[in-house]
Amino acid sequence: MTADRFAAVEVTPLSIEGSWLFTPVLRPDDRGVFLESYKESAIEPAIGHAFTLKQMNISQSRSGTVRGVHFADVPPGQAKYVQCFSGRILDIVVDIRVGSPTFGQWDAIELDDETRKGLYISEGLGHAFCALTDSVTVGYLCSEPYAPTREHGIHPLDTDLALPWPSDDVVLSPKDAAAPTLAEAVAAGLLPDYEACLAYQRELSS
Repeated sequence: MTADRFAAVEVTPLSIEGSWLFTPVLRPDDRGVFLESYKESAIEPAIGHAFTLKQMNISQSRSGTVRGVHFADVPPGQAKYVQCFSGRILDIVVDIRVGSPTFGQWDAIELDDETRKGLYISEGLGHAFCALTDSVTVGYLCSEPYAPTREHGIHPLDTDLALPWPSDDVVLSPKDAAAPTLAEAVAAGLLPDYEACLAYQRELSS
């Protein structure tokens, strides 16, 4: 975490390599609040390379909706910077990189419209979230545009993953409900390779 109390953003690495939490400094006054929602000078030193923005997605979801676990083939994958613009979500990063020392593990962070935290998720990691309030709006800055032939999913209720959803009574899209388990995805050869992900990120750094 940054030690400078005047910094506009605090950076905290999560337990899953390749994911970071960015906590902006909020500056309230009688008009409302100001913050630096995305700051290149904080993100690029953390991730080790430029974050090239090629698409921004916004989703609105009702309470109990789960979206994910989504990931894309590497290379090029799809890195994401995720923020909750209204409401509150439980956001989860899942390590699905075959060969990773934390393969099958996850980290969960609450994002909301009060702290305005952002979550960076590197290429090759799985991502999912659950809406915790009546309505949530989530924004994703993406390093690559949507490419349906390269994008995949893991079933968010996979008992082997045991993701910490507040309830098993969740709302899923038909696509997410039909997604394979982690074990099925391994058997089908769908998952990113850990060393290939690291090699691609080294390429980005150079």
